[in-house]
Amino acid sequence: MQRLKIDQDIKPLSEVRTGIANFIKQVHDTKRPVIITQHGKSVAVLLDAYEYEAIQEKLELLTDIQASLNQLENGQGIAHKDAKEKVLKRINK
Repeated sequence: MQRLKIDQDIKPLSEVRTGIANFIKQVHDTKRPVIITQHGKSVAVLLDAYEYEAIQEKLELLTDIQASLNQLENGQGIAHKDAKEKVLKRINK
């Protein structure tokens, strides 16, 4: 995802309502989100579907990494050699 450009990517809801097709095209072409405001406060984000999916995948990976680090800190990890043996046993079944 590209970095937000404040002067181009923050729009009031009233403007988005009247030109939604243009904003969808902008999000698709620039790969930048559009922040939608209402009464001067941000209320929603318009994001390209593929960019959203990429964010979700990264979040899942980071969550898995954090869970693994927590397990290691709690002494729940296993040695590389032992892990390799378990994997090879499963493959050779």
